Amino acid sequence: MSVTAPRGFLASGVAAGIRPSGKPDVALVRSVAPAVGCAMWTRNRVQAAPVVVSRRHLETAQPQAVVVNAGVANAATGRPGEEDALATAARTAQLLGLRPEEVVVLSTGVIGPRLPMERLLAGVDAAAAALSRDGGAIAAEAILTTDQGPKTAVAAADGFTVAGMAKGAGMIHPCLATMLAVVTTDYPLAAGEADSFLRPAVERSFNRISVDGDCSTNDAVVLLANGMSGITDRDPGLDERFSRRLEEVCADLARQIVADGEGATVVLEIVVSSASSHEEAEAIALRVATSPLVKTAAFGRDPNWGRVLAAAGSAPSNGGFARLDPDRLRVAFDGTPVFARGAPTGQVPELAGASCRIELDLGLGDGEAAYLASDLSYDYVRLNAEYTT
Repeated sequence: MSVTAPRGFLASGVAAGIRPSGKPDVALVRSVAPAVGCAMWTRNRVQAAPVVVSRRHLETAQPQAVVVNAGVANAATGRPGEEDALATAARTAQLLGLRPEEVVVLSTGVIGPRLPMERLLAGVDAAAAALSRDGGAIAAEAILTTDQGPKTAVAAADGFTVAGMAKGAGMIHPCLATMLAVVTTDYPLAAGEADSFLRPAVERSFNRISVDGDCSTNDAVVLLANGMSGITDRDPGLDERFSRRLEEVCADLARQIVADGEGATVVLEIVVSSASSHEEAEAIALRVATSPLVKTAAFGRDPNWGRVLAAAGSAPSNGGFARLDPDRLRVAFDGTPVFARGAPTGQVPELAGASCRIELDLGLGDGEAAYLASDLSYDYVRLNAEYTT
């Protein structure tokens, strides 16, 4: 079901011929009842045309539909690219009886080329005609690029449902990790309220993952909420449970992105505790998660804790490095302590599975943070060396 699991949502996915493979490459999601929503966007200074256009749309209207194309990113395409994004929104709005400003446009794929608009608009026509309650699965397929498969998540509680679909496998890094996500819910939110729920969920999920350290030009997470659950009596406790379900869906999708990282064979969970501050804990977790030496060691199933120490001790923070005292530091791999109080423990963990948890207890304060990352394999280099050729 994916994005159509909550009440009042329709979706579709069609093959428009944008991707050379002939696989589905245009997805459409809409609410059948008036919705409210918001989005979080990449903070990359080079922003794709659909990001520029959709940001403007959300400044003046509530989102009612999201249209996505895969295969061409429509990034670094100048004013013509913006016109293409506007034309896509206009065609979608016309077909669905909406205003163009109520349509969010997303694109993913190769940076630089113009969109094949004749094929894309024909795909929008077909996607609008194919909208259905059963269209969530094919929509999740239609947004993929180098992904091995679709990424979906659903959480339900207390009479409401939150669901989402995402794509992403490479160019994944905080500041929105190239990834796109569409999240839907039938929980009742007021106009202007969605951001206060989505932002913390994204900060603790999509902004805590890294595959290759590259921040994309097209990243976006869009939330649509239509209130069709029928819930009329909200209270702080119910809002908190909604927040947890929203974060659960975002975290599930984020982990799937890391697990499907281009060439990935291991998911690394970096957990930092007892840092001097939360900010310094985050800096250390990020530094370890993005270290090429840590990531390549993970690929070789090599518990090379020295690389973890070196990365942790060089985490940029506040114009210098985050505070760390080796005599207080403890490091463990999958629960096996490998370094404690300034010296190796002599224990050697066996790293044979598809995941590895690296814990760093700094013994300095109450700061804590966690990141998810993938290893760095031969296949990652091969795939990205041949991406456009």
